[in-house]
Amino acid sequence: MTVPAAARPTRSTRSAGSAGSTGWVPFALVALVLIPAVAGSLRLVELAGGPLLLPANPRMTASPAPVVVHIVCAVAYAALGAFQFSAALRRRRPGWHRLAGRVLVVLGLGVAFSALWMTLFYPRQPGTGELAYVFRLAFGSGMAASIILGFAAIRRGDVGRHRAWMTRAYALALGAGTQTFTLGLGHAVLGTSDLVTDLMLGAGWAINLAVAEYVIRRHRGPRTRRRRAAAATATVGSS
Repeated sequence: MTVPAAARPTRSTRSAGSAGSTGWVPFALVALVLIPAVAGSLRLVELAGGPLLLPANPRMTASPAPVVVHIVCAVAYAALGAFQFSAALRRRRPGWHRLAGRVLVVLGLGVAFSALWMTLFYPRQPGTGELAYVFRLAFGSGMAASIILGFAAIRRGDVGRHRAWMTRAYALALGAGTQTFTLGLGHAVLGTSDLVTDLMLGAGWAINLAVAEYVIRRHRGPRTRRRRAAAATATVGSS
């Protein structure tokens, strides 16, 4: 059946309109990490010799270098990485997407490895227990591995796996944003014991990973159906 000519401009106009918009997702992601970013910035001011605007943390003042690396990389990674999730921006500026992706690999590994360094070599954070220590090692290692696997996938030209691994890495990086809410809710409902703190920290990372897996599978579904339909058409055509 021939599509009426009057219908075609409307569809293309709608597509052009959607492609011209960055969308709301990047801004929502940036908003999620706003509180940790502000806290991290205040800590940097303190480490640079400014006024003490947060509770004192002798672990950080004794060895500030990994903290500075972690905060600077984390804030830049969260802000720049958010706009990698704009499909319209990827279509309009693929060169920017590739360049930003290379920068994000460096920033993301800086976040993960500095977090692992602090976990392994800093004194244990007061108010947390063994479970938080295990969570930090596991999720920090998971973030680093996801970035490396995502980078390897795009080098092979496997865009689907690249996006999946980079989505997981970004979700883990945003754990501090979600933990602002899980810690607040957990402490209000269950109290402020070390175990509650550890569980709420883990919950922040787990929630982000669950959302990431949902997004990955949601975008993978239509592509899988299209590949199956194309394969079925080719089979019918060859028979």
